[in-house]
Amino acid sequence: MSDHQRRSELRQASLPALLYAEDDAEIAEMTIEMLSDDYAVEHVTRGDEALDRALHHSYRAMVFDRRLPGKDGLELVRAVRTARIATPILLLTALGDIHDRVEGLDAGANDYLVKPFAYEELFARLRALQRGANTNSSRREIGPWVLVPATQALYSPTGERITLTETETALLNALAASPEHIFTRDELLGAVFHPVDSSVGAGSVETYVHYVRRKSTPEIIETVRGRGYRLGVPA
Repeated sequence: MSDHQRRSELRQASLPALLYAEDDAEIAEMTIEMLSDDYAVEHVTRGDEALDRALHHSYRAMVFDRRLPGKDGLELVRAVRTARIATPILLLTALGDIHDRVEGLDAGANDYLVKPFAYEELFARLRALQRGANTNSSRREIGPWVLVPATQALYSPTGERITLTETETALLNALAASPEHIFTRDELLGAVFHPVDSSVGAGSVETYVHYVRRKSTPEIIETVRGRGYRLGVPA
């Protein structure tokens, strides 16, 4: 092995790993060439192969094409999230209408980029996804329940994935970050509704507590009479 090859391999080993699933050889070749300066790209062409890699290796980010053989992009994203893997996922697709974008995000993708795309935008979206992932705990255990803030997902003890809204996630994450603390309504207003405006009142906290309980279990948030709320001890 030449010194140049050795240096190249050492440099690749030091880069953050990125899983890339794309079956179009021409698109894949160009994308890998662009990404390889900043990521150690692991490229696969099938959705089932991508799932196997995701289940057994750790990545900084994942980029999946919407249409893949073996397992399509939506199935792949759902399977990764069902496995409680919180790695940021960017979904690439030629399908650009609202319904398809909503489907991808509801499946558990963090972002969506329509083909053809500019590589500058791909890099910018990957940077944004990683910033977002770094500002959230990867997972919060709430008794036998698991909250994954980065993907706005709550997993039941049986493994069912419950999709939360951004506000519901922020509320439950705030409570889970300080499980012994009793939050007043004003504290939760500041933690969840930022910045607070005149249209947001204490009733908003009660509303979203109700939403979270309805989607999961009433015991997940405890009401402390006369004081506020704290994380519950759900079964």
